[in-house]
Amino acid sequence: MDYARELDVALEAAAKAGDYLKTTYEALTPMADAPASISTDADRTSQQIILAHLAAAFPGDALCAEEGTPDSPAADRSRLWVVDPIDGTRGFVMKNGEFSVMIALVEQGRVVVGVVLEPAHGRVTYGQFGHGCWVRTGDRFPTQCHVSRTDILTGAVLVQSHGKKGEVPWPVTALNPLHVVETFSAGVKLAMVARGEVDLYVNTYANFCDWDICAGDLLVTEAGGEVTEINGSPVSYGKPGYSQRGGLLATNGCLHADAVANLRR
Repeated sequence: MDYARELDVALEAAAKAGDYLKTTYEALTPMADAPASISTDADRTSQQIILAHLAAAFPGDALCAEEGTPDSPAADRSRLWVVDPIDGTRGFVMKNGEFSVMIALVEQGRVVVGVVLEPAHGRVTYGQFGHGCWVRTGDRFPTQCHVSRTDILTGAVLVQSHGKKGEVPWPVTALNPLHVVETFSAGVKLAMVARGEVDLYVNTYANFCDWDICAGDLLVTEAGGEVTEINGSPVSYGKPGYSQRGGLLATNGCLHADAVANLRR
């Protein structure tokens, strides 16, 4: 099935939210020590912009988003829009550019549309099931994304969240990568894997939600990579509370089996 219209609407919604967020971002006074749990008026306004646009185009579809959505019993639960209005709010309020807008469509349990917009960089990475992953920066023409071809963990680049000073997260110890890159926003991290800028990403949070990863999941797989829970099990969406409890491993595919084995150990 073709999801071109759904992708176009998702891109439009992301662009509207991105315009708002860029203006708000430029006017912000940076907050140096933002907590991980921070939520802002910008998160809520961005979400309202996105959900209003999606609902106008697809009034029968179900919606779920980080800031909460009213439950509609009449909604078609087989088509679920999954939205993170600002993924990496710490990066937003710290004004380091490390945040994104994430929009995905899950149909019958499968992610079929994914959009990750980075407003501070004017870059959007997007795709639909079976049609590849693409990136567009500013007014340039889109280019197709492909994952890297690195095939040994000791030669790999791992992207992870910013760690505490002096702390070495266990994926670094387990995988022993050549290099580690740090950034806020799982959306940014997954888009980096999809674009071939890094080789793998491990999310070790014990408790996170569909909107944290859903859009980026599609980007990686459409770019030729692989996404699973840390133990190699498939990721499923739309569970009660939209919860994810198995962590996340996203790789270029070549490294996936070895990464799973090392992380299990």
